[in-house]
Parts: sequence; structure tokens; C-alpha cells
Amino acid sequence: MNNLPKFACIPLLLSATLTANANVQVNFVESAPKDRFVIKNTGQCDLKNVTVEIDLSNSAGKLIFDTTATGAGVEVFQPFEVREGAVKLQSSDTVADGDKSLTVNIEQLAADQSVSFTIDVDDTMPASSLGQIRVAGSEMQGAQVRLLASGAASESVKEAAFGADKVATISVENCSI
Repeated sequence: MNNLPKFACIPLLLSATLTANANVQVNFVESAPKDRFVIKNTGQCDLKNVTVEIDLSNSAGKLIFDTTATGAGVEVFQPFEVREGAVKLQSSDTVADGDKSLTVNIEQLAADQSVSFTIDVDDTMPASSLGQIRVAGSEMQGAQVRLLASGAASESVKEAAFGADKVATISVENCSI
């Protein structure tokens, strides 16, 4: 006779019904002289032809991209520059000074892999905890990340907001972006 309780098989049944996902995590790293965005595939699916938009419009710190010596930013400026992986700007080779959003295309992002780029981000508040040239986590809150895979069956856009930890995570079920 089997002395195992009847519920001993439940974990096996539950694990069989789990499906792979394609979660994407975007981290903002405040640094001098260049701030950095890291886009990481934290899911189990390889992603191809992914478009990622970073939109600072709703950020608590009224953030902007500071890419030239003149314009809306303060002191230090840095243009868009790929640091790691096959990532490129969607519409041009530069981000205009004072822009609040940028969109990048990523050819391939394997599971547990990341791409990154540097650019300067400033807040535009008259008084802020770290000054205008550095961005606190509370200032990043509310900024959005949007994700769309080219050629996806449904043209739905997945999005998430940055938290005070400077991280936005987009959850995509069943590897279907």
C-alpha cells in the first residue's frame, strides 16, 4: 500500500501547468559622468526584434535627456551611446537635448541576457534632493517603459512604471509579446 498522502502529487501537477514567460526588466543606474539603462530579459524565452520605449514624461522629477552642452540640461551632458549588445535608436542616431522619451530596437535578447546604453538624465525641478544633475529613485517614479515585439500577432503594447528602486519590470505571459 502507498502511505503517501493524496496531496503529495499536487506540486507535480502544478509544475506541469506552468508556462514560460518573457519578462523584461529595465534598470536605471545613476552614475557620473554617464547614466545607464540596462534592459534585461529575466524570462525563459529568447526575444527577437523587440522595441523598447523609455518615456520620462510622467516621472516625479520631471526628467529629461541631457545630450548637449546647450539646452534644457544642467552642467554635464552625455549623448546616447550603446554600451552592451545589439541595441540602436529607432528613429535616428541621436536623442535631442531635452527630449523626454527615446525608443530603441533590440535585434535579439536571449533569456538571462541584457543590453545597455548610456545617456545623461537630469531633473528639471528647481530644488531636488540630489540636485539637477543626479537622479534620485523617487524622481524616476512614474516614468514608463513600453515593450512591443515586431511582427507580434497582436499589436498590444506591454508597459510598466519605474518604482523608487529605479526598476521597471514588464511581465509577459506565454512568451507572446
